[in-house]
Amino acid sequence: MKTYRLEFTQKLPIDLDTAWDFFSSPLNLAEITPKDMTFDVTSPNMANTKMYPGLIITYKVSPLFGIKLGWVTEITHVKDQEYFIDEQRFGPFAFWHHQHHFEKIDGGVLMHDTLHYSIGWGPIGPIANALIVKNKINEIFKFRYQKVEELFGKFK
Repeated sequence: MKTYRLEFTQKLPIDLDTAWDFFSSPLNLAEITPKDMTFDVTSPNMANTKMYPGLIITYKVSPLFGIKLGWVTEITHVKDQEYFIDEQRFGPFAFWHHQHHFEKIDGGVLMHDTLHYSIGWGPIGPIANALIVKNKINEIFKFRYQKVEELFGKFK
């Protein structure tokens, strides 16, 4: 099974407390996800929840063609104000491991994401990834980049 790696970085003109507070709240995921994906956190009692190891988050999401899918992730690792890792337990990918890192820099925070994923699907998988999946993931992170700039401003 072929595994892919993508990396994304963004500098934020906010302090580390603000960045961590926003990105460690599961409910903020919907705000930084493209609206056409109809991303809904379905886990109960998430209003005041912050990331912690073992946290299970359930979602409904339409990643492609408007087809609504269930997705379950687990937050497997957290180091306060440094990083957290989410891993898919059930959902559209054969494998999903997403690291979210935050580092204080002059004038703000450097946010760095490393995503490892596999879509499975045997010999069709690499073709589907090249034609659809990789592009969709890049679109999602491009949207997130723009939305985060809209929310917090551009880094100068």
